[in-house]
Amino acid sequence: MDIVTWIDEVDNSDVDYVGGKAASLGEMRKANLPVPEAFVVTAKTFRKFINETGLDEKVFGELDKIDVDDSNELKEVSGKIRQWIKETETPEYIKKEIRKAYKEISKRGNRENEFVAVRSSATAEDLPDASFAGQQETFLNKRGIDSILDAIKDCWASLYTGRAIFYRENKDFEHSKVDIAVIVQKMIDSDKAGVLFTSHPTTGEKEVIIEAGWGLGEGVVSGSVSPDHYIVDRENMEITKEDISTKQTMFVKDEETGETVEKEVQEDKKDKKVLSHEEIIDLAELANRVEDHYRSPQDVEWAIEEGKIHMLQSRPITTISEEKENKETETTGEVIVSGLGASPGLATGKVKVVRNLDELDKIKKGDILVTPMTTPDMVPSMKKASGIITDEGGMTCHAAIVARELGTPAIVGTKDGTKILEDGIEVTLDGEKGKVIKGEVQEQKKEQEKKEIVRTTSDEVTATDVKVNVSIPEAAERAAKTNADGVGLLRIEHMVLNLNKHPQFYIRNNKEEELINELFEGVRKVADEFYPKPVWVRTLDAPTDEFRSLEGGDHEPHENNPMLGFRGIRRSLSNSRTFKLQIRAIEKLSEKGYDNIGLMLPLIQDPNEVRKAREIIDETGLDMKEIDFGVMIETPAAAILIDKIIDEGIDFVSFGTNDLTQYTLAVDRNNENVSSLYQEKHPAVLELMENVIKKCNERGVETSICGQAGSYPDVVEKLIKYGISSISSNIDAVHEIKKTVAKTEKRIILESVRQK
Repeated sequence: MDIVTWIDEVDNSDVDYVGGKAASLGEMRKANLPVPEAFVVTAKTFRKFINETGLDEKVFGELDKIDVDDSNELKEVSGKIRQWIKETETPEYIKKEIRKAYKEISKRGNRENEFVAVRSSATAEDLPDASFAGQQETFLNKRGIDSILDAIKDCWASLYTGRAIFYRENKDFEHSKVDIAVIVQKMIDSDKAGVLFTSHPTTGEKEVIIEAGWGLGEGVVSGSVSPDHYIVDRENMEITKEDISTKQTMFVKDEETGETVEKEVQEDKKDKKVLSHEEIIDLAELANRVEDHYRSPQDVEWAIEEGKIHMLQSRPITTISEEKENKETETTGEVIVSGLGASPGLATGKVKVVRNLDELDKIKKGDILVTPMTTPDMVPSMKKASGIITDEGGMTCHAAIVARELGTPAIVGTKDGTKILEDGIEVTLDGEKGKVIKGEVQEQKKEQEKKEIVRTTSDEVTATDVKVNVSIPEAAERAAKTNADGVGLLRIEHMVLNLNKHPQFYIRNNKEEELINELFEGVRKVADEFYPKPVWVRTLDAPTDEFRSLEGGDHEPHENNPMLGFRGIRRSLSNSRTFKLQIRAIEKLSEKGYDNIGLMLPLIQDPNEVRKAREIIDETGLDMKEIDFGVMIETPAAAILIDKIIDEGIDFVSFGTNDLTQYTLAVDRNNENVSSLYQEKHPAVLELMENVIKKCNERGVETSICGQAGSYPDVVEKLIKYGISSISSNIDAVHEIKKTVAKTEKRIILESVRQK
C-alpha cells in the first residue's frame, strides 16, 4: 500500500494507512453495503510529503510549544502551518499516481472528468473512543485533476486547523503521530440526503433516528439546515415519530460551474416531507444491516440519487451513556424557548449570544452559549459553556455531537433562540426535554445532582480493579466520574511540559521549591479526586526532543532515536537532583496525609537501576513504608529479569505496552516503513506479560497495565486469564473495559464450575 489504493482493497485493519473514514468505507464495500467507488491517497503519502519537503520539523516544532488555550496563538500557528502546506509543491511522483487513479475512476463513471467528493480521513479520526466531528475537511463536486490536487492539499492542511489542534491536545493525541489520508469518491448528486443513528445516540435504545433535507447532505451535517426528524422502532420497523421542519435552504451542484452552492428551497417543498414512508423504512433496514455488521451503534451519512440509497460514511457513536437514570426530571417554570433535546442534563447560567466567531471571547466558564449554529472553531468556547442552545440543526449536527461528547446539556433547532434570549439573563436549560426555563430551577438542579450520584455508582463490581490513565491534573475530575478503581498512571512529565520550563531552569535559577510546589499541587489535585483509591505517579519519562523545546532545555543532547536514548530511569539516575525534586513533591504529599500515592519508575532494564533509585530516594528522607513502590515493565530485559527486580523490594509492576511492543519486535511505531509490523497482540509480547504476571503472583507483587493495550477488550480478556491484578485504561475506555472484565471473570468462574 503506497501512494494510492482503492477503497475495495482496505478495511478496518488499515486505519493506520488510510484513516478511520476510508477504512470504514472499505469495510462497508466488503460487506456489500451501497458505498460509491473511491480511491484513497494514503496517510503514508502525506507523511512522505511533509518529510521529503522538510515540513515535518517546522510543523512539529511549532506545535511542541503551542498553548492551545491562547486563542490568538492557536490561530496564528494554525494559519502559518496551513499556509506552509498549501504553498509547498507536491512531489511529481505523488501527483503522477493521483492523476492515474483519477483517470481510472472517471473511466469507470463513463465520463472524461468525473465529479468527485474529496474527503479527509485522519488516522486518529472516527475511532471507537473519539469522534473527531468536523475536525477535517470535505470538498464536494470537484472536477479535473488540478482541482483535485488542490483539494487534497487543502485536506492535508485541515489536519492543522485551530480546532483540530485544540481537539487533539484535549484528547491527548500526539500531533506527530496523527497522519491524514484523503478519499476521492464518486460524487453522488443527491435529491435528498442526511444522517442517521442506528441506535439512540445518548441512551442506546434500539430506535433508528433519521434526519433528512433536500439536495446534498452538507446542510444537515453542518447544522445550517433544520432537517426533518424521523424515529423508527427497530424491533417492529414502525415509524414512531415524524417532525417535519421548514427547510429554508439546500445545497446543490451548480450546473454551470460544478461548484456546491446554497440556494433557497422551492416554496412548495419548504414544508413538504422529505422522505416517503418506503424510504424511511429502507433507511431503517439499512441501519440494522450496518449495526449488525459493526456490532456497535453507528452514525451514518446517506444520500438518495434517482431513488437509490448510497452510504457516504459510517463512524461509531461515542456518546452513548452506560448509566441509567433513576427517574425522569420534571422541569417546571416559564418556558421561553424550546427545541430538540440533543444532549441530556440540566444547566443554569447566564445567556451569551454569539452570532459570529469574533464574539467568542464573551463566553466565560458556566455561561449558556446561544448561537445560530456552532462550528468546529467554537469547540474551545463550547468546553467553557455549561449549556448550548442553537437556532438550527438536529440530533446529528455539529453542536449535538460535540455537546454529547463533552457531556454538556444542549438544545438544537430552536429556530429563534438568538432572537428571544438576551445577553445576561439567567436561564435553566433542560437538554433532555428541549426546554429553556426562565431563571434558576433549584429543585431540578438538586434532582440532577442525585442522578449524577446514581451514575457514578452504577458500574459492575469486579475482582480485577479497573483503573484509569490520567495525563494532566485538569483531567482528574472527568476521570473520577468514570468510577475507576484508582489511577494506574499519572505522568509527571506532562505536568513539567505544561509549565514550558525545563527542570534545569528551576535549578539554575534557585527556584527548586517552585517546581516542587507545582508538582505537589498537580498530583494533589488527582489524589483528592480519587482518595482513598490509589494514584500511581510515574517519574519523568520525557525523551530529549520533547524537553529540548522547553525554556532552559538547550543542554539536551540531540539523538537520532530519542525513544532509545536519554529518558526514563536513565535520566533520573544521571541527574539525581532533578529526580530528588520529584521525590520531595511526593514526600510533601505524604507529610500532608496522602496515603494513596504510589511511586513508579519508568524504562527499567536492570535491578541495579531500582537499587540505585532507592538509594537516592532514601537520601531525600521519604519514608518508603508510607507509599507503594513499583516499576514499569517496558523492556524485554525487565520482563526477563523480573525475579531479580522483585528482590529489590517492589510492591507492584505495570506494563507499558507501547514501548514493550516496539522493543520486543524491534519496530519503531513512528517509522512508516515498518509501522505495519507493530502489534501489541504479538505472541511474544503476550508471553512476556504472562510470565511476569505469573512470577509476580507467586511473590505477592501486584500487576497492572497502563499502555494502550489496556484499552483493548480482547487483550484485557487474556490478561485476566493470566491473573493480572488490575487494568488501567484511557478515560473513554473505562466503562467498556469494566464490562469486559466482569464478563471475563464470570466466564472463568462458570468454566471452573463446569469442570468440577
